[in-house]
Amino acid sequence: MKKLWFKAKQYGWGWYPATWQGWLVLLGFLVLDFGNVFRLDVKHGSSPAVAREFFIETIILVIVLIWICYRTGEKPRWSWGVKK
Repeated sequence: MKKLWFKAKQYGWGWYPATWQGWLVLLGFLVLDFGNVFRLDVKHGSSPAVAREFFIETIILVIVLIWICYRTGEKPRWSWGVKK
């Protein structure tokens, strides 16, 4: 069995990093997303086109993060914290 990068949360739905690879993926996501924010700030614009570009890039980053978590982690499920 392969080592899981992300484990399922005990309460709710989602994952948390369980290995250094998972933490590296999460750190990379945060760096890219904050870079997206700072790049947006450098443009000095509040036009709808700049906002649209920011949201599209952020949505793409989130989709990639979810895909990586799904591929390298436990299968997601809703949990109330009750152990089976």
